[in-house]
Amino acid sequence: MKKISLLISLFILISLSSKAQIPKLQSIFIYNFTKYIEWPASYKSGDFTIGVIGQTPLTKELNNLAKSKKAGSQTISIKKFNKVSEIDKCNILFIPKNKSNELSNILNKLNGKSTLIITEKKGMAKQGAGINFVIVNNKQKFELNKANITKYKLKISPSLINLAIIIK
Repeated sequence: MKKISLLISLFILISLSSKAQIPKLQSIFIYNFTKYIEWPASYKSGDFTIGVIGQTPLTKELNNLAKSKKAGSQTISIKKFNKVSEIDKCNILFIPKNKSNELSNILNKLNGKSTLIITEKKGMAKQGAGINFVIVNNKQKFELNKANITKYKLKISPSLINLAIIIK
């Protein structure tokens, strides 16, 4: 009986630890996206801004990353937005699952801007996100919607396209 309890406890800990790693993995993915996506000239001066709407553990991971990394020659800054109305110019905007119902309002707010929208809920890449995080076979993956990214006036490296799950 003790062995079964121990096995169950270990299984729960492994499950929790892998879920706890998701924000860290997502921050690494987001940083690497900066190497394979090109923004227009007006987005290449000043800070490279990664916005996050709402509460998510990813914000802490992005702040840690921003302390030691750059996007090309640009310093990375992380901006937290509480409401859609607060969103302003940023290179990347991350929308956590609990704010995905705001995607339509965010798309209207960012209309005409070159902001890469990244989400983490099934179906969001078909609804306007450029990149959507998904878990496939217990591994962090990402969907990419080329049409949406092109609409944001961003250029995608073929290398990134080859790594993605393509959504049309």
